[in-house]
Amino acid sequence: MPGRLWLRLGALLGKLLLLSLVLGLSGWALASIWFAWQHRGPVAAQEQIPADEAARTQDIIQTAVRIVDQHREGTRYLRDAHAKAHGCVRAEVQVLKDLAPELRQGVFANPGQTWQATVRLSNGNAYPQFDSIRDARGMALKLHEVPGRQLMASEAARQEQDFVMFNHPNFFVSDVAEYQQNIAAQADGKKVGAFFPAWDPRTWQVRHLFIALATLAPAPASPTQTTYFSVSPYKFGKANAKFRVMPDPDSCPTYNLPAQNQDLPNFLRSALVQQLSTDRAPACFVLQIQRQDPNRFMPIEDTSIEWKEADAPFETVARVTIPAQDFDTPAQNLACDNQSFNPWFGVEAHRPIGGINRLRKSVYEAVSDYRHSRNAEQ
Repeated sequence: MPGRLWLRLGALLGKLLLLSLVLGLSGWALASIWFAWQHRGPVAAQEQIPADEAARTQDIIQTAVRIVDQHREGTRYLRDAHAKAHGCVRAEVQVLKDLAPELRQGVFANPGQTWQATVRLSNGNAYPQFDSIRDARGMALKLHEVPGRQLMASEAARQEQDFVMFNHPNFFVSDVAEYQQNIAAQADGKKVGAFFPAWDPRTWQVRHLFIALATLAPAPASPTQTTYFSVSPYKFGKANAKFRVMPDPDSCPTYNLPAQNQDLPNFLRSALVQQLSTDRAPACFVLQIQRQDPNRFMPIEDTSIEWKEADAPFETVARVTIPAQDFDTPAQNLACDNQSFNPWFGVEAHRPIGGINRLRKSVYEAVSDYRHSRNAEQ
């Protein structure tokens, strides 16, 4: 009798498991169909600014300043994101000599031209932590002595063009409204709760949670072995485009990085020092653009949507070379910490567009001013 009972119970559990699997697969299929139906072209090629965006931006600035206060290191006030740098290094950016005419825009207008540049490589977290912890990884690329009128009148003397990127092709928030809710939750220590703002399942952002988890990737062997994306779009002459910087080892002498001790808190900096300073080996990348096709689902106001390469391939416009150098000194590290990178440091041909970029203009400026003023008081 007990044996039969267990057999019947096992059969029942097996059926329930099979039913759960069928329901789960059906739900996934329906969700995929719904997502594909909702996210299809054509899309707008012009910006669409919500009426409440300015008010939301001011609230986000206050939250970002609160995060800076929370995460200061001793007496130093750190960035509200990408606080930990692996180093700021000199670089050269050479426009392709045979660049196609339609790609000769802005700083890429003159084939063969070489720009002197600074590259900042970093972890994404607002507080410095061990490199082995899953995190976003960032690259900020600054071209120097760029002629032309700067986008920000207050920064007219800069003569710079910045490209700010991190290691995932899309962002875990769609727009300014969602960013406001997300950063407020994070400031209150509710990391997972940032994607589940209420009990109502309609408010849950499960897809964005998966994007965030994918962004928080295991550490690479070195910051020079990672691909970095602009995530948000920019003008590219009269077109709209996103940027990508990808390793290009074939353009550099063959180099094999010795294994690093990944138990050390700053092993990514050590890897950079090993390659550039100890072994005197340069690092090579390609700088690419992906132009928007408005007939495809490539929106400019939703940074959670990845622009598919099947819809618009990336096109190489320049090569980035980080030469062998010594960069890890107290003076250079302090200068790196004090340097500002902003997608709005640049010229009209590469104007940032879309809600997240409009938000960046206000937040980056406000947080940078606050951080530098507080550090100057120390």
